[in-house]
Amino acid sequence: MTIFRSLLFNLLLWIWTAIAVIGFVPLLLGPARWAVKAQSGWSTGAEWLIRHVVGITWRERDRENLPEGPVIVACKHQSVYETIVMQMRLRDPAIVMKRELLNIPLYGWYSRRMGMIPIDRNASSSAMRQMLRAAEAAVAQGRPILIFPEGTRAAPGAPAHYHPGVAGLYRHLKVPVVPVALNSGLFWGRNTVHKHAGTVTLQYLPVIEPGLDRRAFMAEMEERIETATAALLEESGFCG
Repeated sequence: MTIFRSLLFNLLLWIWTAIAVIGFVPLLLGPARWAVKAQSGWSTGAEWLIRHVVGITWRERDRENLPEGPVIVACKHQSVYETIVMQMRLRDPAIVMKRELLNIPLYGWYSRRMGMIPIDRNASSSAMRQMLRAAEAAVAQGRPILIFPEGTRAAPGAPAHYHPGVAGLYRHLKVPVVPVALNSGLFWGRNTVHKHAGTVTLQYLPVIEPGLDRRAFMAEMEERIETATAALLEESGFCG
């Protein structure tokens, strides 16, 4: 039954995505907020499918740790799931994403229209400057910035590898950073079609205020995220 529900979900998600991406194209001709509405509509539909077809739900903890206004949300990355739900839980987030994603027809058009922040894994100085300029624009608009510091999904319990791009944003923008721990990989795996019913926990951790040097910031962020994530996995019965 699990594999059937998983395959059915994948099929329905592809259909919904095709309908939404093509059907919302006229919104690209209007102001940026129209594209944001289109993205929000897609995310809401995708989450509905996840909830009702697969049986994955979610809950939040310590939401009070997320301040209003410009902030960097540094989220643990175990699954596609958080890329969908975090867009719903943050108000018009500017998401840091791989530059090549912006070149995908239609999807890239929406992302550019919404002011997403491209990052080049080659980490050239010019690419970093462009990323910082896009982040500055988002902060000036009062938007939160969502980044997955590991850059790619990691299986529950796997060693963490955090990239320094988040430290560049932290030092340049001088805004608070809210680390987020989660356990989504227990229900939506990284390299499998199987998806298992359950409740994903998103935990907002205490703010890291501006002012730390790069090394201290990276150590503090990683320690908070990994410690809280390990606790969520243990709470869920993961023996890793």
